[in-house]
Order: sequence, then structure tokens, then C-alpha cells
Amino acid sequence: MSRYDSRSGDPTSYRDRRSDSGFGGSVRSSSSSRRDYDGGESPKKFDVDGLTPFEKNFYVESPSVASMSEREVEEYRQRREITVEGRDVPKPVKNFRDVGFPDYVLQEISRAGFVEPTPIQAQGWPMALKGRDLIGIAETGSGKTLAYLLPAIVHVNAQPILAPGDGPIVLVLAPTRELAVQIQQESTKFGASSKIKSTCIYGGVPKGPQVRDLQKGVEIVIATPGRLIDMMESHHTNLRRVTYLVLDEADRMLDMGFDPQIRKIVSQIRPDRQTLYWSATWPKEVEQLARQFLYNPYKVIIGSPDLKANHAIRQHVDIISENQKYNKLVRLLEDIMDGSRILIFMDTKKGCDQITRQLRMDGWPALSIHGDKSQAERDWVLSEFKAGKSPIMTATDVAARGLDVKDVKYVINYDFPGSLEDYVHRIGRTGRAGAKGTAYTFFTAANARFAKDLITILEEAGQKVSPELAAMGRGAPPPPSGQLLKQELAGDKT
Repeated sequence: MSRYDSRSGDPTSYRDRRSDSGFGGSVRSSSSSRRDYDGGESPKKFDVDGLTPFEKNFYVESPSVASMSEREVEEYRQRREITVEGRDVPKPVKNFRDVGFPDYVLQEISRAGFVEPTPIQAQGWPMALKGRDLIGIAETGSGKTLAYLLPAIVHVNAQPILAPGDGPIVLVLAPTRELAVQIQQESTKFGASSKIKSTCIYGGVPKGPQVRDLQKGVEIVIATPGRLIDMMESHHTNLRRVTYLVLDEADRMLDMGFDPQIRKIVSQIRPDRQTLYWSATWPKEVEQLARQFLYNPYKVIIGSPDLKANHAIRQHVDIISENQKYNKLVRLLEDIMDGSRILIFMDTKKGCDQITRQLRMDGWPALSIHGDKSQAERDWVLSEFKAGKSPIMTATDVAARGLDVKDVKYVINYDFPGSLEDYVHRIGRTGRAGAKGTAYTFFTAANARFAKDLITILEEAGQKVSPELAAMGRGAPPPPSGQLLKQELAGDKT
């Protein structure tokens, strides 16, 4: 019997959780001690040697993977743009059976229609299953959610069952409620066959149902930092059982100012846990946090660590003035509207509502989503958009990351975002899972400081750079609005 399936074996093989009173248990651990742990600012000094030991290395290399020569491994990594760092890095896997997942996981993968592992999965699964800490840097839409969820399911199935009063075994922290909900949907789908329960903890909705889930006991909690701290301080859950911690979109969480909350949460988790740290970019702040939370990690980078856009997306940048934007948007919608989903990004909630109202008055089927909407309204707008009933959705950056809507054909940046990272993540809502997509961006004189870096992203992706944008990138002043209007009218005639 596979070691992954130990849950269905002899129940006496489990340590009796009821004899372990939280961190004060009498069982001494030697195998999972993290003596070199650099825990940063943890207010509570854990006695790792006093914790119940737990299993976290489940990886058995398959014969076909073991037989790969170093040259074959290097060629595979080059072909799939995989860069690795760390000691004793496992070889990548080429197909799902090579991973050694139990049959119930493989059945779910087959049911989902996946053909082969994505690059982050091919290299990330063996790393995660070995029980080591992991840094994963990959663009959105790369399959990273399953890169950490499937090993999480294996991890849970190897641990003692939850006792009354126990908190989760797996904790996933996410920056937004939309992303948290999507992660939980995947967790439910792939964890159902082994009866693993999960719940989603986020603000903006009543606490009651979330509290009931926590009190019943769930193995996996997906949470936004603020609401999780609220639940911990209200004693609705605890993190004593957490041995598998995931920080998803760490860069976005830091952008949103969650650094203190993340530190507070992590300080409550045993330091010999396994930590998986995911980010689309690798700025200095993200690296500094990783240094404090991770021990001897593997690092896997898909593509270049430099900021770059998905090459499956055609990018168009139009230099226009602020007062030309709405008319340009309407003309663009007239050209591209074919029933496909169109996502339009705005800078502000007010702008989002104003443009949506104007579009609806002009007969366009548009709805909006932003942080001031209630969770129920946001869920309804998303469901209408996903179902194609309202194929145009305007959004602020709350929807820019982690929003996984299949078949978004066009992304329009009505307002240019406040950073190039957000630009890449916005347009990354299209061109997902191997599909092609198109992004249109309205670029004004106020955005001139981004021109040079935007040109770098466009050129790296093999996209055309207009003479006007190129001039702005060299520091030339943008054309006056009258000239822009003439150029636009000339362009419309052609």
C-alpha cells in the first residue's frame, strides 16, 4: 500500500492526538527539528524538541525519472524555462504518474482533463513532496495552485486525524477574497475523494458560517490575513496543528500592506513546518521576508525572474489624452465585441462605477467589481461574467491577481496601473492555460514615467512599439492632445 494512503490503513499507526496537549506534548521530536531556523521576530520561542514529530517527506523517485541523465534533465529544464537553486534538487517529472501521487489524486487530475504537468508543477511537485521549504516564482496562470495543493493533500493524509479543538493542518494565506475562494474550489475538488475538508476565511461576509466550519474541524484553511487574525483572537481556531504553510502571491500581500499580519500569523506556527512561498515577482521586500520565514529552501523560477509579460498575449498601447478615453473605449468595443469576455481595468472605484454606468446607458452589457462592493454583489458579478451573461466587467486591481476566469479574450487598461508589476498581472487575466489573448492599454501624458520600462516589456514579448511611445521612452514630451486626436482620426480612416 502506498505510504500516501496510510489513512485507510491501521488506525493504531497514528499517534493518539488526544495525548498531545498542543505545544506542551510529551513526545520529543528529533527528525523534524529546525535548529537552524531563523524565525525573525517571533514573539513566542517554540521548543521544537517538545513538539510531536510529523511526516513531511513523501517523495519516492520513479524509475523513469531516476534514469534521466543530467544532460536530459538540463535539456528538459531549458526547454520548459525552469531555473532551480538549492542543494539536492530533485529531477523534474515529465508526466503525472512519475510524481507518485496516489490513485485518488490521479483520478481527479484525469477528470480535470490535464495532459501533462505545467513547468512549475513538473519541478515543484518533487520539491514539495520532499518536505523541504520552497520558493516558487512563476507568472499567474502557470498552474501554481495545484503545484502546492496536491502535495498538501498528500501531506494531510499522512498526519493523525483531527481531534476536537484542533485547528487546520494546512494553512494557505492569500491576498484577496476572490483568490482565496478560487483556491478553496480547487481544494474541494481535489480533496473530496480523501474526505479532506477545507474552508475559506475572509472578510466582508458574516462570520457565522466560517466559525461553524472551524468548530467542526477542517484540515485545510484558506484565508486572508485580517479575518484569520480575527478568528484566532476570538479563539475560533488555532494554528497548533499547522505543519504545511503556503503564502500565495506574497508580493501582492506585501503590496497591500499585510507584512505585520503575516508576521503575527507565522509567529503562531511551529517553526519546523514546511513553508511554500509563491510570488510572481521577486522584489527585495519579498526576498527579505522569505529569508526570515524559510529554512534551506529550494527555489524554482519559471521563465525569467525579470518582469515580463505572457508571450501568448498581443499587447497594443494607444497614446491618448484623458478626455479621449471613453470615446476610444466605445470604438474599441464596437470593433472587438463578439460575445467574448472583456475585462476593463480602472484606477479608482468611483471611475469604475462611472464608466460602468455610462456603458450601460449606452447599451453595453457591463457590470463592475471593486472593494466597496459587498461580497454577495462581487460573487454575483463574477458569476454573471463567468457565465457570459454580462461579458463586459470593469474592475479595480482587487480583481487583477488570482482572478481565474476562463476565456477572457480581451483586457483593456482604461487607466494605466501604478506599477509595471500590476500591468503584467492585469493583462495576465487573458492568455491563460495555453490560450491566446489581447490587451489594449490607454497611455496618457501622466503615465510618461512608465514608458521606458513598458517598452522593455513590450520588446521582450516581441510586440510592436509605436513611434509615439518610443519617443516618450526617450524622454520626449508627449504629443499635445489636438495632435493625438488627429492621429487617432487618421488611424480610424485607415
